[in-house]
Amino acid sequence: MLRVAIVDDEPLARQGLRELLAAHPALEIVGEADDRKSALALLQREKPDAVFLDIQLPGADGFEILSAIDPAPKVIFVTAHARHAVRAFEVQALDYLLKPVRPERFADAVRRLELAHGVGDDVAEPAGYGAADRICLRTPQRTVVAAVSTLCALEADGDFTRVFVPDAPSVLICQTLSSFEKTLPSPPFIRLDRSLMVNLDQIARLERKSRDDATLVMKGTSTAFPLGRTSQSRLREHLP
Repeated sequence: MLRVAIVDDEPLARQGLRELLAAHPALEIVGEADDRKSALALLQREKPDAVFLDIQLPGADGFEILSAIDPAPKVIFVTAHARHAVRAFEVQALDYLLKPVRPERFADAVRRLELAHGVGDDVAEPAGYGAADRICLRTPQRTVVAAVSTLCALEADGDFTRVFVPDAPSVLICQTLSSFEKTLPSPPFIRLDRSLMVNLDQIARLERKSRDDATLVMKGTSTAFPLGRTSQSRLREHLP
């Protein structure tokens, strides 16, 4: 049993989290708070395993509350604002959920929490991302948070995957292409061959040179992807 706290100044938001947590009996709610003072008192008193934490609170923001607790619990941010996502992952947040939270997305965050506490052996596979979700792409050098729907393409590079995001350098992630294939929504993400998966909604054009030679151009990136006959055939199956 994992002990969790809820910190949010909106009663309806706290109610929504209670309802979502009711579907996960392995998590026990040990308390709720709605401002800085009550949040600090709750976290210091109960020392929960994790906190579902809003960012904008009366008297402080969620980051200030975390910095005042030592050791801080695992944190899953739940907020209506996407602009704090990079900072959230810089403080080692387990997940960053945007309101309103879908049950499937919430279940994915719960799985991350359970795995972080070593109780994930019997947990189902992650629910994966929806097109409206945001994804955190973290490397030792930088962290990129992007809307899933804007990802252009993903290309295998050994045990790594190079993720192409619009109007920015690609990001090399220590994660296999197959693992992305399991969690990204299909469609629009389609795997064309062993090394390439593309977002159908981000295709700019297909430049066909012959039956066996074509180049796929994606929106938002200068990289062009060569396609052989089999990849072209798979692409045609999914295009209008």
